[in-house]
Amino acid sequence: MSLRIGIDIGSTTVKVVVLDEQNKLLFRSYERHYSKARERACETLHSIQDMLKGQMVRMVITGSAGLGVAKAANVDFVQEVYATAAAVRAYYPDTDAVIELGGEDAKIIFFGGALEERMNGSCAGGTGAFIDQMATLMSVSVNGLDELSLKHEKIYPIASRCGVFAKSDIQPILNQGGRKEDVAASIFQAVVDQTVAGLTQGRELKGKIVFLGGPLHFLMGLRQRFVETLKLDEEHAIFPEDGDCFAAIGAGLCSSDYPEQSFDDLLKRLEESVDATNTVDTMPPLFTDKADYDAFVTRHNANHPPEADIHTYTGDAFLGIDAGSTTTKVALIAPDGGLLYTYYHSNLGNPVAVVLEQLKEIYKLCGDRITIKGSAVTGYGEDLIKNAFGCDLGLVETVAHYNAARHFNPDVDFIIDIGGQDMKCFKIRNGAVDSIMLNEACSSGCGSFIETFAKALGYSIADFAKLGLFAQHPVNLGSRCTVFMNSSVKQAQKDGASVEDISAGLSISIVKNAVYKVIRAASADDLGKHIVVQGGTFHNDAVLRAFEQELGRNVTRPTIAGIMGAFGAALAARDLHLNASGLLGEEALKSFTHSAKPVTCGLCTNHCALTVNQFDGGRKFISGNRCSRPLGKEKVELPDLMNYKYKKLRAMEGKGEGTGVRGRIGIPFGLNMYENLPFWFTFFTKLNFEVVLSPESSRKLYIKGQHTIPSDTVCYPAKLLHGHVEALVEEGVDAIWYPCMSYNNDEGIGDNHFNCPVVAYYPELLAANVPALKQTKFLNPYVGLWRHKDFAKRIAKMMEEEFSIPKKESVAAAKAAYEAYDAYVHDVRATGKKYIEYARAMNMPIIVVCGRPYHIDPEINHGINDLITSFGFVLITEDALSYLKGYAPRKVLNQWTFQSRMYNAARYVCTQPDMQVVQLVSFGCGTDAITTDELRSILEEGGKLYTQLKIDDISNLGAVRIRIRSLIAAIDARKQQDRNAANA
Repeated sequence: MSLRIGIDIGSTTVKVVVLDEQNKLLFRSYERHYSKARERACETLHSIQDMLKGQMVRMVITGSAGLGVAKAANVDFVQEVYATAAAVRAYYPDTDAVIELGGEDAKIIFFGGALEERMNGSCAGGTGAFIDQMATLMSVSVNGLDELSLKHEKIYPIASRCGVFAKSDIQPILNQGGRKEDVAASIFQAVVDQTVAGLTQGRELKGKIVFLGGPLHFLMGLRQRFVETLKLDEEHAIFPEDGDCFAAIGAGLCSSDYPEQSFDDLLKRLEESVDATNTVDTMPPLFTDKADYDAFVTRHNANHPPEADIHTYTGDAFLGIDAGSTTTKVALIAPDGGLLYTYYHSNLGNPVAVVLEQLKEIYKLCGDRITIKGSAVTGYGEDLIKNAFGCDLGLVETVAHYNAARHFNPDVDFIIDIGGQDMKCFKIRNGAVDSIMLNEACSSGCGSFIETFAKALGYSIADFAKLGLFAQHPVNLGSRCTVFMNSSVKQAQKDGASVEDISAGLSISIVKNAVYKVIRAASADDLGKHIVVQGGTFHNDAVLRAFEQELGRNVTRPTIAGIMGAFGAALAARDLHLNASGLLGEEALKSFTHSAKPVTCGLCTNHCALTVNQFDGGRKFISGNRCSRPLGKEKVELPDLMNYKYKKLRAMEGKGEGTGVRGRIGIPFGLNMYENLPFWFTFFTKLNFEVVLSPESSRKLYIKGQHTIPSDTVCYPAKLLHGHVEALVEEGVDAIWYPCMSYNNDEGIGDNHFNCPVVAYYPELLAANVPALKQTKFLNPYVGLWRHKDFAKRIAKMMEEEFSIPKKESVAAAKAAYEAYDAYVHDVRATGKKYIEYARAMNMPIIVVCGRPYHIDPEINHGINDLITSFGFVLITEDALSYLKGYAPRKVLNQWTFQSRMYNAARYVCTQPDMQVVQLVSFGCGTDAITTDELRSILEEGGKLYTQLKIDDISNLGAVRIRIRSLIAAIDARKQQDRNAANA
């Protein structure tokens, strides 16, 4: 038998193996290909030419990037799942499942019966690329990240669905002093959670599991997290010695089914395929010639602050610090805005140390000539830096950026800031930040997106950006997720596109993602007439040019685009007009010390993950808290209708009429049960059942049901239901009641009164996907509460069939249930009215939170209601106001009850000067893709501000805090305008 060669060409690496007749490994190679897969494969084969020259061999290619190579070189190809399965069956025949993580691919293969594979589709969260990104964020190598993780003490909840989510969770932990060891282990745990929740899709992982792929081969900390999470012993967790090359080994084994060929001929065909090119989809160039570019640069370079020299200047100065998500920016300005000193650098996960060094440097340069009269800080690390160094002012970053933008263009009406991972867009209306848009689900429109490709192709970000300026044929790569874009880039390379063409194409893609995915603009006029662009990404002339071309208009890019937050903070410090700054002086900095330790607060059910920061002189700052209790202050309970409703519903358990002699009925406390619990609770207790509610939602409860979730894109409130029903089964109830409800009660305020499809039919999904439900009686009939007489008749028949209850009893119980539901609705409205009266008596502003009934669940809203009331707002919910307005036609089909309430509440708010709306939206909510635009339209036409808060399973409230504080700043700005108008 001839020697067999297996080649696995993945998204980031090429693996080559040579097997002998006994399946013994004679050669193995694992190399990164930096998007030059064919060249890398040829180089590896050249290195073993001495071993194979002149021989007849069998060769097969596999892998996610292997098919194109195999076709171009006319080499046999086998799909990677079959290659992997062949190797597993040969070496570990009793395997139940394989977990394989690659550069951008993650897959689970289930054995036993038919081979079944689950693979990531639209996102690279939970893969090697994700781990690479996180290591870069932590300023360590991947191996360094691994070593750190092995010394962890605690695990933080970190999202892994997308790098944006993960970074927005990790950065505050680092900025607030969390240990790198704990964050490293938490990153690996996020990969595990993404794999289990995203790929098992309802099928249980059990038995003997083989772990394959580079990340699982090289990273011991990642292995540890998988083994502990899946509760595997050594017998059931298999990490093969050559797990990084297993698909290549499988390809070698599969080659036995293909004919022998000359090694020399195969190598020649591969070499010839390197130069094969096809046509690519191209676009017009960014610049036609050098003169065109020079005019562009001259225009933008005119937007600069006054010249100033810190070495010769004498007088007052003002300091601004922007402690951003990944970078720290510093600006020291003279009273006229002249820049005396600037700094822009990665905060290396420790912004306190960076600011300390910068302050020492600034004091050294200032000497006795310059006096810092005011200091202000903004950004994610605002509170930490303000407390550490005694800054005079902390301000929300939207206001800081507006201050800076207004300095360069007083008429600015739209600001877009694109940073490394964050994108912020805000409209300016009547001199205040009006609506805010942040990227929350994808980083493909940000700087890190282009940086990823620059590194993959072996360039610095600056050099890579310059390459695209004069490219004659930019590649049309579309506007897509980084994973898909990777595929597009690789395909363009295979088709002969130059690096210059790809660089220009990526710059254009960033802009398309920003305009059409984040801003969702229909035209340039949706943005504004006076646009200011800022953020480090806009220093890239190719991105800036693409932005202007896409909009068809010129924009303002200040020369200090990267430090606009710090510059705006410095302007705010100047406008304080202080006699002296409270900033720590040069002497105080000499004895400055800082240490941080993580603790979990146990003072309420939120269990906030706190970081206790200790500074010299006994100074202390606690971060991560959602209320004032950890700070030693008693929590002030302002009227909060979300909290009121939640407590009222939870308090039902253990009450009610009846003896419980007919058994125990379990009700999962989630989704529309927050709406219908008063009805069902009364109905069943009237029939002498004991009603058992599932436990309060928690992360732990979610993980309990995680393995049965078939979709990773459904909203978190729905995912939680899996844990709720599992808990009820464990509780040993006699039956679980969770009916399907296509319709809600008809409140007469919409075109129809549907439940959303997820809410309506989730009981069907649970029945099909939660094996534990077979251990109990799971009742999920279709019911229509809105048809009173028909419902009573149908439910009576069902109760008779299931529990032998006389129909008369069930009809009476249904009547009592309707009365209980009506009483609850009226109580919510009356309490809302009482809270509004309280707010007006105390002269307090009112926030109307528009969401779904289940958004009152603390695990779903993550304490957003506490955050809102902590800013001094009285909180009302949409159902307390929606009845005050009748039906009105909408631009969209208004067929969902919960959304109809939001529209009506928003219409009412437009008539009340002391009310503003905040909309809660769950990620994965399909109906809200439509309703958010309609709600925004109602509010803006009524002269109100629109604030949307998107929430998922991760509890970091950084973006939420920005939006709430921006809303407060906008309200204050409007009040000031009214006062100015009255005084004029």
